[in-house]
Amino acid sequence: MSEPTRIVAIRHGETDWNSQSRLQGHTDIPLNAMGLAQAATLAEALRHEGLTHVYSSDLGRAAQTARALAGPLSLPVTTDVGLRERGFGLMEGLSYRELDETRPEWAAHWRARVPDFTPPEGESLITLHARVLAVAKRLAAAHRGGCIALVSHGGVLDSLYRAATGLALDAPRSWQLGNAAINRLLFTGEGFTLVGWNDRQHLELPALAPPDR
Repeated sequence: MSEPTRIVAIRHGETDWNSQSRLQGHTDIPLNAMGLAQAATLAEALRHEGLTHVYSSDLGRAAQTARALAGPLSLPVTTDVGLRERGFGLMEGLSYRELDETRPEWAAHWRARVPDFTPPEGESLITLHARVLAVAKRLAAAHRGGCIALVSHGGVLDSLYRAATGLALDAPRSWQLGNAAINRLLFTGEGFTLVGWNDRQHLELPALAPPDR
């Protein structure tokens, strides 16, 4: 039996739209100052992980995070459109409150995690999940016995978590998807196994603490 692939899955650092609770989707929003600081902690945190390659969504916020991780470790970064966030179409740019107020029917389907709900010009959870698993399996299979990083988005990590734990797409989320948190999985030919989730020790630094308000 071939050796499993170790996967380090990382959500991109914070953006202004994250802090404003806006749906980003495929909209290309860069990291803000906090996000850049978060990304800068990753290389040291993963220095002894044995990473051999870093894969990233092609969207800027993920690619910025991936480069901050890979550069100090002298690793290449390969972008893959399959690691993009779910496309939210006409919902993108709306805050959660604005979505509730202006498009309550969309908001209700989105909050209830209706698997086949497709926002206008966007993607359903079913489509997202199939895309994520296809690309994650392909990349992991290419590095059997090794360790790779997948730098991506909350929706993508959510799909990986569900695949590893056997949870349905419409099951309520009870786990965190922190910006720049470290998540670990194993991949065998039969699927994914959860090893650890939402490790934030590297982010618990005075420089990253929110200011007093």
